[in-house]
Amino acid sequence: MGYFKSLYSSELPHRAVAVYMYLHDRCDKDGKCYPAIGTIARELKLSRSTIKRALSDLENSGRIRKIQRWRENGGKSSNMFYLI
Repeated sequence: MGYFKSLYSSELPHRAVAVYMYLHDRCDKDGKCYPAIGTIARELKLSRSTIKRALSDLENSGRIRKIQRWRENGGKSSNMFYLI
């Protein structure tokens, strides 16, 4: 249980715990990943709105940092997530 012990004992809702574990599973050695919200929703079988609320919960709790990524043409790309 080691790594996730503080996550399990936190006050975070189950949606946030599931999303954090999903992100952790997909992060590189530097703790960053950039899955699209739709991809997370599809793979966890949750709605996009639920994923957005979970990401907000995780940001507010200080467990992740979200950075907007941009394409060369100025359009938005998926967010970069850093696990803290």
